[in-house]
Amino acid sequence: MPLLEVDNVQVHFPVKQTALGRFHKSVKAVDGVSLTVEEGEAVGLVGESGCGKTTLGRAILRLLDPTGGHLRFAGEDITRMKPRELRSRRRQFQMIFQDPFSSLDPRLTVGESIGEALDIHRLTPERSARRERLGQLLESVGLRAEHADRYPHEFSGGQRQRVGIARALAVEPRLIVCDEPVSALDVSVQAQVINLLQDLQRERRLALLFISHDLAVVEHLCSRIAVMYLGRIVEFGPARDLCKTPKHPYTQALLSAVPVVDPDSKRSRIILGGDVPSPIDPPSGCPFHPRCPVAEARCRTEVPALREISPGRQAACHLA
Repeated sequence: MPLLEVDNVQVHFPVKQTALGRFHKSVKAVDGVSLTVEEGEAVGLVGESGCGKTTLGRAILRLLDPTGGHLRFAGEDITRMKPRELRSRRRQFQMIFQDPFSSLDPRLTVGESIGEALDIHRLTPERSARRERLGQLLESVGLRAEHADRYPHEFSGGQRQRVGIARALAVEPRLIVCDEPVSALDVSVQAQVINLLQDLQRERRLALLFISHDLAVVEHLCSRIAVMYLGRIVEFGPARDLCKTPKHPYTQALLSAVPVVDPDSKRSRIILGGDVPSPIDPPSGCPFHPRCPVAEARCRTEVPALREISPGRQAACHLA
């Protein structure tokens, strides 16, 4: 049984209120996504900005309420769970946010920010045990125990993100959703944070859903990758296979944009024409067909389903 099962999840935001006070259109930020994450597995979720990655991550943690579909964690359906019921389950799934500068309260010390979760779940009722636990958490992410008394503005961006990781680890979760945790950091610091996450994932048998727009980073960290476009998964499979032989034209275009170290490499860049369609009024048929370099006539009318194309590999494309 998968640790996390996302089954046809939709997140729609109503817009355009009519004169009668009714909503007659909606932004289809997530439009029928299905994927799984196994215990101790790292799964990558990639795609362009605005494709719905962050919205899906927040919906999985029930920070947003899904419009449709089902979310199951360890076999338990949490989709419509009431806040009081959900609170006891929140220990098991946590989030690392994208911006380390805005995700920490500037009025609280680092120790107070991390300790909030310990207090809410009553994990360390004694002050001495709480202090010891804070020191262990900070040291596990490469900081020092005495850093607990400092404020966020006294740290660099990379150190703040380490604090964010320590905060997520505080309640010993089974799953962490990482929402582009290195995109706001310098390249040299990115590598350090990625290696830290990889070490923690292996040591603690953590499951990760790693959201990013950088396929190279995701390939390094994750065992499977899901590619998202306009609120839908267009390809999902083992990281090595997907990056070596991409089946969906959108995945091929993303991979062609990844920089290569070898200056003699003959990889040709695939330039996509046009802009990403609006999720308020997506195109008929395949959502990618207006930009697809190999689209056929049927792509304009037939909606491709995410189907098995090889063992462990899925793609939503008529031509795959």
